[in-house]
Amino acid sequence: MVIFLYGPDTYRSRKKLGEIIESYKKAHKNGLSLSIFEGQDLSFQDLKSQIQSISMFKEKKLAIVKNALANKKFKEDFLNNKEPFLKTEDIVVFFEEGKLPAKDALASFLEEKASKSQEFELLSGAKLKNWIRKEFDGYQAEADPQAIEKLAQDVGGDLWQMSNEIKKLASFRYKEKITAKDVDLLVRPKVETDIFKTIDYIAQKDKKNAFLLIKKHLDKGESPFYIFSMINFQFRNLIIAKAKCQEGDPDAPGQLNAWAKELGIHPFVFRKAFYQSNHFTLEELKKIYQNIFKIDLATKTGELTPEIALDIFVAQL
Repeated sequence: MVIFLYGPDTYRSRKKLGEIIESYKKAHKNGLSLSIFEGQDLSFQDLKSQIQSISMFKEKKLAIVKNALANKKFKEDFLNNKEPFLKTEDIVVFFEEGKLPAKDALASFLEEKASKSQEFELLSGAKLKNWIRKEFDGYQAEADPQAIEKLAQDVGGDLWQMSNEIKKLASFRYKEKITAKDVDLLVRPKVETDIFKTIDYIAQKDKKNAFLLIKKHLDKGESPFYIFSMINFQFRNLIIAKAKCQEGDPDAPGQLNAWAKELGIHPFVFRKAFYQSNHFTLEELKKIYQNIFKIDLATKTGELTPEIALDIFVAQL
């Protein structure tokens, strides 16, 4: 049996994965037939050997394969030998963090052929508010509608932060109703510019949504200097990632992590920069970075306000 869990909401997807593992452990106390493989480092032969080996306890085996889509060699080997995995009574869980890459053969295969497939999109609107209510219920706490609305607006779909904020609020107002004032007091809005999302819009030449997202951050009190500095920082990373990937094969197992370590950049930041850099040529990135430098200089000399500088930067894309 093949199970496929994927999507950008890693809080809920990891919780689901944990439930699968716990359920398996309850049924198989010794846990000797549970294996976890990391996508960047695993080999197809390791997974194949685990599934094909004979269990001394005659029990189903559980193999967790994390982020295999980043491993080109594994994908090729698996797709060339996929049939036994569809027929096995053992359980193979493919776990992917983030959105699936477009036109990925393994992702398409898993979406179509997995016995069970579940996507975890970031929650928003009514679904997010319902999730918040249920979390408060778990702490036997009650929040008024205005508090839930404000939490949804200030924190958004980041359930990792949201779960911490809910726990904090439930403890603060033990056996008392939580109000919007409590949220104002204890919760810092998630306005640390979701810079990756902003860059995604910029990369897609989606000026409208880039403008809207930047305006949203400004309206919530984020410093325009900070926003511009983060854009500057991220485009610098895009250039570094683009240039580095011309030196070797970025699809080689563990290569992105190795380059990140070499450059002293957090692996998540480098990986994100790598994927975003695919929307640009190196020359385009250099041109944009030069433009950022000129606009930044104009703000420091007083020729432009930082708010206008942000508008000009997006408009000139």
